[in-house]
Amino acid sequence: MSMLATVLLLWGLSLGPAAEAATFVDPRPDLWAEAGSLREPWADLTLVCRAQLDTSDFQLFKDGVAVGQVHLDEGATEWRFPLGAVSEGLQGLYRCCCALGSDRWTSLSNPVEVTGPGTLPAPKLSSSPVAWVTPGLTTTLLCRAGLLGVTFLLQREGDPQFLEVAEAPQANQAAFRVLRASNYTCSYRTHEGGTPSEPSAPVAVEDMAQPPAPRLSVGRDGEVAVLAPGEKFSLSCKAPLDGMEFQLRRGGQEERSGSRWGTYPDRINFELKAQDAGLYTCRYRLREEGAAWSPDSAPVELLLSDGSLPAPAISAQSSTPGLGRGTRVQLRCRAPGAGHRFALVQEDRSGRRVRGVQSPEGPEARFELRDLSPLDSGNYSCVYAGPAPAGSAPSAALDLRWDGPLPKPRLRALWSGKVRPGQDAALRCEKPVAHTSLELLAAGEVVASAYGPSEDLVLPYVGPQHAGNYNCRYRSRWPLVSELSDPVELQVAEP
Repeated sequence: MSMLATVLLLWGLSLGPAAEAATFVDPRPDLWAEAGSLREPWADLTLVCRAQLDTSDFQLFKDGVAVGQVHLDEGATEWRFPLGAVSEGLQGLYRCCCALGSDRWTSLSNPVEVTGPGTLPAPKLSSSPVAWVTPGLTTTLLCRAGLLGVTFLLQREGDPQFLEVAEAPQANQAAFRVLRASNYTCSYRTHEGGTPSEPSAPVAVEDMAQPPAPRLSVGRDGEVAVLAPGEKFSLSCKAPLDGMEFQLRRGGQEERSGSRWGTYPDRINFELKAQDAGLYTCRYRLREEGAAWSPDSAPVELLLSDGSLPAPAISAQSSTPGLGRGTRVQLRCRAPGAGHRFALVQEDRSGRRVRGVQSPEGPEARFELRDLSPLDSGNYSCVYAGPAPAGSAPSAALDLRWDGPLPKPRLRALWSGKVRPGQDAALRCEKPVAHTSLELLAAGEVVASAYGPSEDLVLPYVGPQHAGNYNCRYRSRWPLVSELSDPVELQVAEP
């Protein structure tokens, strides 16, 4: 009798461990299939779930629903779920998870698709560390199958002569080094002379004479800073690769003052004292000998203001009698004379940031805030800078306040029709203003979240229990939160 008939069956289990695991950063287990004979892989199949840490509980899922759980008296790092001969009822998309204690589970493993006699599911192809080639960088393509011990085949689009072969007798993946740009696919075969699997989705590898430019920012991800002479500030340079050599530049020359530190492998922070106004850029290069520098980043501007010049005057004019959603506000900053560079500064509970800079011909700069939202609430002032380090004291503060909710986002599904059980359901939460995080809700409960600039939310490995209506919302600069979007219905196909 197969393991699926002997372990505790949990068909119809609610989100339980799978949903709970999504809220933790934890060791994800690995799942693969082993065949009794690679010449007939579906005649005798076993799924192997391997944990990164000792665990006493393993759980197996099929098409988004828990189908088996085993409890061990002593901890182990691996459990084998025998399927035996694969019948139609056993075909589907499997994943596993492991216990992290009495009430916590890991996130779900990678998926393994089980089909049936005469078919081999497509492998997955990915690039590392990036999807481009450049002098001095080794780019590899990793082809991964669900089945252990197969032979992998890499092909290049439009080149029937190009075929790389890699055997993996004790693994379920193989790495191929690529030296030229093209579209690549991979497949695999279970034995010599066997029919290859369906090809993977293609991966496009680009050719770049230089790596892409990094991104430089100051303060709260800003592009301009107004500082007093000698004031400390930090510049963050982020590259698309890990482990690069970074360089900070001012006026086209390397800036050697200050210190540097980093907690992430793809970026560096430069700590400096404000001594010289002007434009700062950064660049990076591979650590190999003779590697070329990347192009410079977009510049960050530093304005110095010692407060020795008279403060400007600030005034506001609104397009409507009261402040509300969609209102346009014009802020005017006026100095005693002409020839200055003005900066508009917003300050709220999150800190201070420059909203804009101008160098008008006359004594007045005009800044516009369009489509006013709660993100624009705060105290506004302006300063102007002359020949460094001369600069004005800040103007009197002008309070703009609108405490309504953030504008409602739009949620839309990135699929059509019904979602196949076991697949991921991706939704896009389109928001009209900047955000720091997104949340996907079902029946008022958060079921998925995302951080950073992406607008996509993923509900992983859906099953029948995931059917229903979903809304999204976004957050921006605590404690601001948006209204809920209109609902989107998720329908799950019959398994």
